[in-house]
This record gives sequence, C-alpha cells and structure tokens, in this order.
Amino acid sequence: MKKMYSFLAIVAILLVSNCSEIPENNDPVIGIWSHEEVQYTGKSSETHVRTEWIFNDAYLGRHHRYQNDELEVITDFSWKTVNGDYIISYPGLENKPDDIVHIAKHDKMELLEDNSGNSLAERE
Repeated sequence: MKKMYSFLAIVAILLVSNCSEIPENNDPVIGIWSHEEVQYTGKSSETHVRTEWIFNDAYLGRHHRYQNDELEVITDFSWKTVNGDYIISYPGLENKPDDIVHIAKHDKMELLEDNSGNSLAERE
C-alpha cells in the first residue's frame, strides 16, 4: 500500500509540474528599433549618432548609443505597457528619465513616438 501512495504522489508531482507553462509574449514592440542623426558641431564638423533599443519578450532589453561608430553608452532597460503606451526605464542610467512612447505607423514605417509626436526610433 505504501508503494501505491508513493507512486500516486510521484504521478501527481509530475502532472502538476508539467501543467505550468510560460505565456508567450507576442507584443509588437519586440525587435530592434533605432534612431540615427547627424549633429553639426562646428564649421564643417559633424557627429553621427546612432541609438538603438533591442526589446525582448521578457519585458527587458538592451540600449546602445554610438557616436561616430564608437560605443558610447550600453545599458539594459525594462519595459511595460500601460494603456497602449510603452514605458521604458533605464535603471543603469540614473540621469536618464523614462521614455513613454507608443507605436505609430507612417506610410510603411513603424515608429516609436511620444505623445507630442516626436520620434524616438524606427523599426529595423
């Protein structure tokens, strides 16, 4: 009888442990977003700045900023959705405020825009 209870306990443990499944995150923000700009710093001097965000399905991501092809900033970020907006928090950058954006479609491009219509990034 002891063997029967042990066997049933093992079966119950296996059934319970196999039932939990991590839900799949198919949020449309997942992927790589970037922004490129040229900053004119003097008479004929210019600086190329590329900023990118890599969103993953675990509500985390990686943020890079390149200046003239040299890595200037690299940090992790977290993101969440609230009422259709994405709130991007940068815990590794104390002086950088959260970005609050939403996905906007213009022609065939997808952009991350703030509520004023300013573009943060474009989907790659």
